[in-house]
Amino acid sequence: MTNPVIELLEELRWYALGKGLKLAIFYHEEQSRLTRFANSAVSLNTSEHLVRLRLIAFEGQRKAEFDLICDPADTASLRGAIDQLADMVALAQPLSYQPTFPVYPQRISDIRAYDEGLAALTSEDRLAFFNEVAQGLESADVRLSGIFSSGVTTTAQISTANENSQFFKVSDAKISVVLSSEKDKWEVNAEQSAQKKSDLNAPALRADLEFLLRCYQQGTPLSLPLGKYRVVFGPAASAEVLEIMAGWGGSGGAMKRGFSFLRPEDVGRQVLSPLLTLVDDANLPELYGQPADEFGVPRGRFQLYEKGVFQGFLWEQDDADEFGEQPTGHTLPSMSLAVAPGSMPCANLEQLAALPRTEDVLYIPYIHYINIVNPSKGLITGSSRFGALLLRADGTIAIPYNVRLTQSFSDFFGERVAWLSRETVVYNTSGTYGRRIPTALRVPRFLCVDGIEVSHSNTSY
Repeated sequence: MTNPVIELLEELRWYALGKGLKLAIFYHEEQSRLTRFANSAVSLNTSEHLVRLRLIAFEGQRKAEFDLICDPADTASLRGAIDQLADMVALAQPLSYQPTFPVYPQRISDIRAYDEGLAALTSEDRLAFFNEVAQGLESADVRLSGIFSSGVTTTAQISTANENSQFFKVSDAKISVVLSSEKDKWEVNAEQSAQKKSDLNAPALRADLEFLLRCYQQGTPLSLPLGKYRVVFGPAASAEVLEIMAGWGGSGGAMKRGFSFLRPEDVGRQVLSPLLTLVDDANLPELYGQPADEFGVPRGRFQLYEKGVFQGFLWEQDDADEFGEQPTGHTLPSMSLAVAPGSMPCANLEQLAALPRTEDVLYIPYIHYINIVNPSKGLITGSSRFGALLLRADGTIAIPYNVRLTQSFSDFFGERVAWLSRETVVYNTSGTYGRRIPTALRVPRFLCVDGIEVSHSNTSY
């Protein structure tokens, strides 16, 4: 069976060869769909189908790149882009190092992470899912909003080095449901991620929303005193921070340039809690793992932390070329990060609230507006939002106004980690504002840390 994507790449490859050009060709196609809800109604229902090509020409130590959104049928324009790139590379400033030219050792066609059922979801399907989640939860005061984003992403790569092509196709979805009070101005949120249609679970999403709604309608709002708290983070909070820590902090190039909190001497040292084991596992289709990166470097299971011990830096090809290191298969837009489960039997919010406690526990499901304060110290900042709870020692539940945390990665994941839940969940962090980049992490449903400092506390919603 012919593959039109590969046929296009092969045609462009032959054209580049005819010009004597060393060329790498990267294909990206997305079919994205978004249904947005606001004020208990559909406010936007849209879709887009885009094809992008990234062309990189090599000539000695020179390299030039050309990116375009294109019509794959318009081969004349695509050949024109190659012509323009040939002129660009001849005028490019030589690099201080020899860049590696992609050579793909084998053909790959990987569709493990593609699910036809998820890809075929209609607008009616997405609306029915939202209605099932929110049925009976809305009122004159409580209004529904949120998004249901889903899509199919196809990527492929080839170079003039040989005839081998590599092809990947995945499906992903993310649902975020928000209930908000028009009178009191609070918001509660529940999210779900899916790689295949069978991952969609409206009852589970509804259960979290029902519990949060009950807490917010019955609980007492308060401004938290500044200070240190035992904090339980939800999967959104831990996933977002872990992704920054692994990608930015674990990058060998960032380390060489002084932008990582890790140093070469940290390899083999206890850096994080012994309760935390973190891997980049390309064998997990639910995390959109693919068997090779953009340079054809094989990808498997890359250990970042083993029981808190740092195992080694990630090296993308360009950084490896510049600093004389070996690439680790990380020249790609996203990793497939997975945290090993803990031992605490706690699978949902009601079970979390029912755990015995001798002190107040602050539950923070999301950290919003995350920014890096000091990359060399691993210091980040962000604020809570959507559904935070104060689980009091006396068994009652209060509703804290938003707070700000400014902490280091070692504060979040170091020696103060108290426990991780036995239950893990997949959390989707896919980029969708530019090109669609399917990304997901497998993280504990809950992560408990002692001594997290609240540096600022709001006095209202």
